[in-house]
Amino acid sequence: MNIVTMASRKGGAGKSTLTAHLAAFSQQAGHRCVVIDADPQGSLTLWHSLRADGKPPLRSAARGVDRALATAMVEGYEWAFIDTAASMWVVALEAIRAATFVLIPARPGFFDLNAVRETVATARERNKPYAVVLNAAPVKREDKEAPAVGQSRAFFDSLGIPVWSGQISQRAGYVLTLAAGASVGEVAPESLASSEIARLWSAVQRSVAAIHEARPGTAVTRGQAA
Repeated sequence: MNIVTMASRKGGAGKSTLTAHLAAFSQQAGHRCVVIDADPQGSLTLWHSLRADGKPPLRSAARGVDRALATAMVEGYEWAFIDTAASMWVVALEAIRAATFVLIPARPGFFDLNAVRETVATARERNKPYAVVLNAAPVKREDKEAPAVGQSRAFFDSLGIPVWSGQISQRAGYVLTLAAGASVGEVAPESLASSEIARLWSAVQRSVAAIHEARPGTAVTRGQAA
């Protein structure tokens, strides 16, 4: 089972939002996936409760991430997406330890960028491939990234931290669709927001495929550029 853990020591980075949209997109693409809510705030659980079809199925990590994953594995799921909380780092550590790939959302800004360091250190200590996703970024103008995004990439590059080549922009659609128990891919599949999620999902798939293809003992320790 492919396990994607969303983690960051910074609250409000967008972990729950990205988990929901990625999982819904994966479900739409025909993959058998499950979402695991390891955040006591329960944002993912709230979103899931509004979904008429109850898909993708949700599992609580109240009794432990490993337990929830073991059940999902027995049930034959192909992908598991785990939402974690900055305030419950012990649980997040469990989710990172179990991950195939760790995604670290970060908003372009001083506090978010510095908060990434600890999450990266944790992934590296556990020899887990990871990548940063620039989230809630200023919308591109004439296909050019905002200066804040460019500065963020330069900051991570100086530290040898891999960053996804795309961005998740600050778009109302991400929030509005979740409030309706949906996702941008379901409500507006031709939108720019849906295109961003599609690109991120494709990058995750490529990264996970590369991880599986790597020979034993050659796991990426400094990260995996999604």
